[in-house]
Amino acid sequence: MKLVIFEDNQWDHFAPLTYVRGVFELRTGATTLAAKIERAVGQAADVVCVRDYLAALVTRRCGKAAVNDFSKLKGEEILFVNARVCGVEWAVPKDKVAVWKGEQLAAWRTTGDVSGIKDYAALAAAAQASPKTEFTGKWFDYIWDLMLASPELITADFKASGRRGIEGKMHESSVIYGPKDQVFIGEGAEIHPFVCIDTQHGPVTLEAGVEVHPYTRIEGPCYVGAKSILLGTKMREGCSIGPMCRVGGEVEESILHGYSNKYHDGFLGHAYVGEWVNLGALTSNSDLKNDYTNVQIKLGGKTLDTGSAKVGSFIGDHVKTSICTLLNTGTVIGTGAICVATGEPLPKSIPAFAWFVNRVIGKGFGLKALLSTGRIAMSRRKQEMTAEDEAVLRHVFELTSEERLAAVRKARKAAAARSGS
Repeated sequence: MKLVIFEDNQWDHFAPLTYVRGVFELRTGATTLAAKIERAVGQAADVVCVRDYLAALVTRRCGKAAVNDFSKLKGEEILFVNARVCGVEWAVPKDKVAVWKGEQLAAWRTTGDVSGIKDYAALAAAAQASPKTEFTGKWFDYIWDLMLASPELITADFKASGRRGIEGKMHESSVIYGPKDQVFIGEGAEIHPFVCIDTQHGPVTLEAGVEVHPYTRIEGPCYVGAKSILLGTKMREGCSIGPMCRVGGEVEESILHGYSNKYHDGFLGHAYVGEWVNLGALTSNSDLKNDYTNVQIKLGGKTLDTGSAKVGSFIGDHVKTSICTLLNTGTVIGTGAICVATGEPLPKSIPAFAWFVNRVIGKGFGLKALLSTGRIAMSRRKQEMTAEDEAVLRHVFELTSEERLAAVRKARKAAAARSGS
């Protein structure tokens, strides 16, 4: 059997993170969505399906899986799985059926000819001919669903990994407070003196090469990716930190995708942060409204109820914030945006590649300057902005231009009105 993992036509429900990656590449718990599906099925994906402009970049990142290429699937039994399916405790269909979540195709097992399928619309249309059944597993509708599910999935991923024990170095003055079989510390990781790893409410994984500085407290469930550094961090429960991040201050139930800095003091709660982000010292977000009602988010031109009272910020790749930046509950900051503190919470929506300076959304110095900054940021982690990376960022710049220019025009009108008064 061949496994195909695909994203559907609602990838923008997971913006701004999905502007530069496939839905299946998103993290929740200790792994990506693709990794959970592969674990449930018991094999690696043979093909992944993604938007055309991401194909070259995803090809570089996905290793052996083909991207948008069904040419080698002819005559095979194929299992298609939507990236929005949570592979944890999911019953993989054994019969040749199409499994639907409302109007979205969740999974399809078939031996039919799929060579003519070029996109999700064609895939869903082809699946209509198969017997139908209803999807009953865990499903992700929006980006905040990944953040809210992450604590539970960290625990599930820890259990599935089967890894326990200390392979790295842990100083004798540091402690595991709670069950010791709920810790995995990878090879080359180093736990400095006066660190507390609290496993009373969930497991803690510190991958290879992680460095934990003195006076850090880590509450499980928690996952920290390879070569990340925790600097006296109050790591509250439910955090999933990707590789090569620098994390300080207080963090709670948040996902940092990888290669990002929250180096200094400040609070990050119930947030989802992309890659190559730098949060300036004392940058903080609110994750709870004063009246304790559900947080609403502006996404895709709509205001949506998250269904949760605990929601922080969603921050796209290559975003930079200045010192003392304050983010309101449900703030969305698009790819490549620059935000400068005003002494009050920023607007809840900052378009991609926009600058928010002196309380006004502007175009800043343009894409060329932002790409230059991105190259410098990546070089600091000994990574290179490839031609594929740059092509995607240029495409996203064009893709988001209308939203950005509309926000700039609105800001100019408001500034003119203020000066006239």
